[in-house]
Amino acid sequence: MIDGFLALYIFMLAAFTGYEIIARVPVILHTPLMSGSNFVHGIVLVGAMIALGHANTPFEIAIGFVGVLLGAGNAAGGYVVTERMLEMFKSSKPGAGKEAK
Repeated sequence: MIDGFLALYIFMLAAFTGYEIIARVPVILHTPLMSGSNFVHGIVLVGAMIALGHANTPFEIAIGFVGVLLGAGNAAGGYVVTERMLEMFKSSKPGAGKEAK
């Protein structure tokens, strides 16, 4: 029972710390920082898969599944945002957007 409370305490502390850190990042830096941290999303996903693999009870399996689902969504979303950000920095071709005569 103590292990459950300790895990809950660590989760709550991590969630609060993450919120406070992200809330203090200027808007202009959020996208570059997110794209630079995509490798962390992959590590979180691997950790969630390992936790799901060690789950024994239906509750643990459900929590593990939700963790894998959220981790995969987070990683995919990070790559989508990175792609959109990189598109902003590509130079447009001469004559792009002009109609042919």
